[in-house]
Amino acid sequence: MTVYEAPRHRVFISFHHDDQAYKDRFVQMMGDGIVDESVDTGDIDDTGLKTARVRQKIRDEYIRDASVTIVLIGPCTWQRKHVDWEIGSSLRATRRNPRCGLLGILLPNHPDHGMAQYKLNLIPPRLADNVGGGDPYALVYDWSYQPSDIRNWIHKAFQRRDGASPNNGRDQFRHNRSGDCSRGWQG
Repeated sequence: MTVYEAPRHRVFISFHHDDQAYKDRFVQMMGDGIVDESVDTGDIDDTGLKTARVRQKIRDEYIRDASVTIVLIGPCTWQRKHVDWEIGSSLRATRRNPRCGLLGILLPNHPDHGMAQYKLNLIPPRLADNVGGGDPYALVYDWSYQPSDIRNWIHKAFQRRDGASPNNGRDQFRHNRSGDCSRGWQG
């Protein structure tokens, strides 16, 4: 009997810069099981660039080549405007950029990691808009140290991208949210 191994996908990893160590660990752990298409610190010199131009650069120069976007969810990820923009860009199907599959991974530092359920208001709102119902566009998992599990999650997200319709109707963040990370966003 042969063991099924999910194919290798090009992924865009969205995360809060406070969780950079987890992002680095994730990429190292996945090795050649993924192709990382993410923006790294310093990749985009946004000095003097308008917000719309920064979003366009992320979408057209990084997300465009990805088939799945992975959101690494730490305690404050829900507050970050770039995470919101990246998820929004990933959900849009345009002439130049096909829609990405989407999944979230609760990091070990997230307050709901390891719990039976996570609170929707402690994950990015645009991701929360896509995880509910009988046929969700996205799923959220707890961090795993098993690359084969993660590759399967990625492949399932890739397969879902042409099934359920994503919800991308929320207004984009104009600024980072502030306040206590543990309180989450309010509806």
